[in-house]
Amino acid sequence: MDSRVDDKPVEKRHEPAAHPAVARLREMGRNLPSMRAFAAGYSLSPLNQRRWRNFKANRRGYWSLWVFLGLFVLSLFAEFIANDKPIVAVYKGEVLFPVMVDYPESKFGGFLAVTDYKDPVILEEIGKHGWALWPPIGYSYQSINRDYPRIQNAAGQCLGFPGPAPWMTRAGLCEAPADQIARYGAVGNRNWLGTDDQGRDVLSRLIYGFRISVLFGLLLTVFSSIIGVTAGAVQGFFGGRVDLFFQRFLEIWSSIPSLFVLIIISSVLVPGFWTLLGVLLLFHWVYLVGVVRAEFLRGRNFEYITAARALGLSNTRIMFKHLLPNAMVATLTFLPFKLSGSITALTALDFLGLGLPPGSPSLGELLAQGKANLQAPWLGLAAFVSIAGLLSLLIFIGEGVRDALDPRKTFK
Repeated sequence: MDSRVDDKPVEKRHEPAAHPAVARLREMGRNLPSMRAFAAGYSLSPLNQRRWRNFKANRRGYWSLWVFLGLFVLSLFAEFIANDKPIVAVYKGEVLFPVMVDYPESKFGGFLAVTDYKDPVILEEIGKHGWALWPPIGYSYQSINRDYPRIQNAAGQCLGFPGPAPWMTRAGLCEAPADQIARYGAVGNRNWLGTDDQGRDVLSRLIYGFRISVLFGLLLTVFSSIIGVTAGAVQGFFGGRVDLFFQRFLEIWSSIPSLFVLIIISSVLVPGFWTLLGVLLLFHWVYLVGVVRAEFLRGRNFEYITAARALGLSNTRIMFKHLLPNAMVATLTFLPFKLSGSITALTALDFLGLGLPPGSPSLGELLAQGKANLQAPWLGLAAFVSIAGLLSLLIFIGEGVRDALDPRKTFK
């Protein structure tokens, strides 16, 4: 019997093409090891995991962080929460987005360059040919409530602005047309915290003022920390004459009265957000130099730094790759407190009239209005509660960060 095997090539069997979803799952399965390696590269180290657990153990600081982040994210969308323009409007079959686009009044049959969506004629025109979706608070920070009918005092006289919220008083309203009263009583047009001395909604100014205060504080904290950490690192790493020169310079620079500098600059330049940020940045960077300098002076003679020098690493790489991570532990503890100090500085300058331009939404400006209008307690109380709540959240976060970075708790 012939035992030879047939040498004919075996025909390949063509399997039907897999569904795209199945093919995608197979591809993900083949890439799973690399995806795991990528995730492992960006995962927290065991030390940072312990720090995060210590921070979560401080319940007050942990929940304060989430409350602060939630309020800050909401304030970033202030235009969609408090505005005198509709979020979306449908007019004669056309979809419009007045919050993001400034439409001329000619689109609604008028002739002005800017549309006043609170104008009764415009409201009637939009309602007749379409509809509009308004924000929950129908006022921006500069909007004046022209439908406010004013309230009567005990003598029956009509009082002007500032005006209380409807739930703050039992005084009757002055006589006004029925359509004006209807617009004033609408849910979106209510001034839930009253109006200021110019007829602007207090709640909307608090929302916009909160956003400006936090953004200003964050920018000032970040920029001043970068400059201060760099200066402290150079001063502590090189020591000697460099350290001596910087110390004498800091003594002279920190003795300059920043308030007088602000007054002089305000008399020359128009006060603004970036001008104020630049002036305060000139003086706020010195507060972190001493902490970073001490950490670098302590760590520059450690054995791993000596080994890095022996391996030929550059001074810049040693400073920012090896020494700085260890020095940042003490620095990070101060950042929440520095943020609260930056917000307090802006509030104080606005209260004194040396801060943001007139008309800007500001917590300090609202405090000044409360001081000037003692008969309207809602102005001062709203600003005080907002500032006190914001600073309390930051202090609680700072306490949580301090406990999380405490070596006695991290390495126990």
